[in-house]
Amino acid sequence: MTQPDQRRILPHVALSRHAHNRLGNQRTDRAWLDERWADPASRVLVVSGTRVRPVDGDVPFVPTSEAPADGVRVLLGSEAGVTYFATLVAPEAAPGAREDWLPLRALLPMLPDRTDLAPLLFHAVGLAEWHHSTRFCPRCGAGLEPRAAGHELRCTGCDRPQFPRTDPAVIMAVVHDDASILLGRQPSWPEGRWSTLAGFCEPGETLEDAVRREVMEEVGIPVGEVTWFGNQPWPLPASLMLGFVARAESKQIDVDGAEIESARWFTREQFRDEAERGLIHVPRGVSISSSLVAHWFGGPLPGEGW
Repeated sequence: MTQPDQRRILPHVALSRHAHNRLGNQRTDRAWLDERWADPASRVLVVSGTRVRPVDGDVPFVPTSEAPADGVRVLLGSEAGVTYFATLVAPEAAPGAREDWLPLRALLPMLPDRTDLAPLLFHAVGLAEWHHSTRFCPRCGAGLEPRAAGHELRCTGCDRPQFPRTDPAVIMAVVHDDASILLGRQPSWPEGRWSTLAGFCEPGETLEDAVRREVMEEVGIPVGEVTWFGNQPWPLPASLMLGFVARAESKQIDVDGAEIESARWFTREQFRDEAERGLIHVPRGVSISSSLVAHWFGGPLPGEGW
């Protein structure tokens, strides 16, 4: 198996190598925000609803002078001396054709070559998802107004503040004696697509217990030892993926038939053979699921992914 200190080179880790300074203390300083917005060196990402329009295969952070006049201005922070913003505009106000604007998942293939932009992009799209889905106060139903440079929504009726939410989700490589890994597939997936198991943590539940519960619910396998692997922000729409290695106490599979259509154990030899022949495809690139499988496999994954 890959040694633990080698995890730092796995693909999902690259997304956090250039974490930006989020400048939380500056979010309510209107004069400072206006000054940084007027700085020709500052950059802004325009987000339409929850989508971004790439330019020449890249995520375009443009000068603030090129941003639409309308929209919610969001402070992302600073990186390498540059201040970054996002402008959130309604889909109907976005320039160009709607099909030119892509969701975050479609932008992921661009990130391995631009890991310096990944944390900024995830921050911007995560806030855009929250603004897009949070329109009314859950207490009184009145409208909400953005505050704190887009990081707070304040009720216009009862003055109750709302803050961005992040939903913890566990994702795990289920292994048996380190020799085989369990992969599953959902009913809606194309033929040959497989992945690690995952699920949301429930109230009052530890992360390790969430791993054990999800594996038992989805494939009927009891899990003993659960060890930490790593984590990854995943604003699709608002998750934090918490990765683990789960050691199965049985290889007897009993799929739930709902979330998981089928599940299989793979040895490294079986995995390599079927991946090279194009019979199976697992996540690739920056996904922590890909890193979990690569960590078990012990090297770069063969074949083509998804």
